[in-house]
Amino acid sequence: MFTAKISKASTSKRRYDREEKKGSKENDGDDDESRDSKNVKSEEIMGVGASTGSGQYLVDFRIGSPPQKLLLVADTGSDLVWVKCSACRNCSNHKPGSVFFARHSLTFSPFHCYDHSCRMVRNPIRECNSSREHSTCRYEYTYADGSTTGGFFAREITTLSTSSGRETKFGRLAFGCGFTASGSASSFNGVMGLGRGPISFSTQLGKRFGNKFSYCLMDYTISPPPTSYLFIGQAHTSPRPTTPLQTNPLSPTFYYVGIKDVSVNGVKLKIDSSVWCLNSDGNGGTVIDSGTTLTFLVEPIYSHILTAFKRRVKLPRVEDPSLGFDLCVNVSGLQNPKFPELSFKLVGDSLFTPPTQNYFIDAVEDVKCLAIQPVTSRSGFSVIGNLMQQGFLFEFDRDESKLGFSRHGCALP
Repeated sequence: MFTAKISKASTSKRRYDREEKKGSKENDGDDDESRDSKNVKSEEIMGVGASTGSGQYLVDFRIGSPPQKLLLVADTGSDLVWVKCSACRNCSNHKPGSVFFARHSLTFSPFHCYDHSCRMVRNPIRECNSSREHSTCRYEYTYADGSTTGGFFAREITTLSTSSGRETKFGRLAFGCGFTASGSASSFNGVMGLGRGPISFSTQLGKRFGNKFSYCLMDYTISPPPTSYLFIGQAHTSPRPTTPLQTNPLSPTFYYVGIKDVSVNGVKLKIDSSVWCLNSDGNGGTVIDSGTTLTFLVEPIYSHILTAFKRRVKLPRVEDPSLGFDLCVNVSGLQNPKFPELSFKLVGDSLFTPPTQNYFIDAVEDVKCLAIQPVTSRSGFSVIGNLMQQGFLFEFDRDESKLGFSRHGCALP
């Protein structure tokens, strides 16, 4: 099992775009040092990137020969693995760990634009010269918030820490060597895409580690913050209960779960079950996304939940549009304010009941707000963001197409 240490950044409303990429051949990533790793758990520890102000969990990532360490956003809502790159020779102007120095690695190898691997990345820039020489595979990748990354699609060695304490290398990782980044993407050293597409980190390493991965995202407001983890392979404990992972051919990257109904303080809300479902156009449904901070719910689900909370929360209201939330309350003088319990009933009749601190968050001093936002677009879909996932062990079993979750199991043995 491969485990990665995760860091957490502060709150943002970033949400990734649904991927329109069609199915393509998976990169097998064969490597002599990884042939037996299917039976090995690989571990990395996630750290908290609170200083970046982006609401993301960041994972330790080592790439190149010799290995260079960077912190990447751990994102189940996208596929591409990419790092900020520099072609500098004298690199004294760059802070160590801020970019990947491609010239300093003995194993950096860009794909040629004629290579079949170039077709795996979304929106490759196909400008190949007639000589077929020195024409690298260039890409541009766009997220829903309009941020982009662009550069060369390449292959490199990544170094992994295993649960046994030793290191192993994966020698054929396809990744984006990003020389340009805009919007929120420019705030990070890169992104570790963990989606279901052929170029994601979980797909490329999946066959070597049992085609499973899991993570624990811990509450970053605690001081000192507890350690969060990413596991590639079988976790030390299999979380229960489970719910089936649904698929959407029009958005094959995402991990969809089926929600049957929602309750507040044990009272089932009167919401037509059809509004939770994926429709024939590929719209709707609910996605589990570690790369989105807040939870987004389509209408009319959001309005029903907001109304239910407004009826039950008796604390003084704070009407401040600058906070960006529809329900905020004054909690001054209260050490442990009480809020209604929110519970989602999933397909398979499992219950996901997050603690109240996962959805009532500190907005400013003495003010807590309901950290759920509406999705008003008819083509929109609901997203369970990383705040709502805090304190749970989630295991994505891609062979069995199921998601396990538990409030127990986030402490490593």
